[in-house]
Amino acid sequence: MLRPSKKMLFAIEAVLDIAYHAGGEPVQSREITRRQGIPRRYLEQTLQQMVRAGILVGVRGPRGGYRLARERRRISVGEVVRVVRALETAEDPYQDMPASELGKQVIRPMWGDLTEEIMARLDAISIDELCMRAYKDGIPSEAHQKLDFII
Repeated sequence: MLRPSKKMLFAIEAVLDIAYHAGGEPVQSREITRRQGIPRRYLEQTLQQMVRAGILVGVRGPRGGYRLARERRRISVGEVVRVVRALETAEDPYQDMPASELGKQVIRPMWGDLTEEIMARLDAISIDELCMRAYKDGIPSEAHQKLDFII
């Protein structure tokens, strides 16, 4: 858990991209691929898992794509990480590995505690906070181009 997988980083980037660039329109996966450089084979699979988990909503049709299922302040980075971790490891990879008593009773519990602490920190970070950080860092958003003020 101390080193995030590519898939985990891609998932966080994709959800953040949708939140940051959506405007009023759904974001298409090819737009995310263009902006973030995420391979489509990872992206589509990840986006579908985010839809199943209730983080994103898929919009069908020629102008379809993905949008957040909830307000971006109500989605945490921890939620996204849990979805990806569930995909990557259906069961504990260390459960059946041989280990000494020190490993079983000291090292693995310590590692578990660290993982819980990291997840608590990730749960405290909302997608909205990451969007605000991107805005403050001067990263341009394509959302402004998609806004339509015609009445």
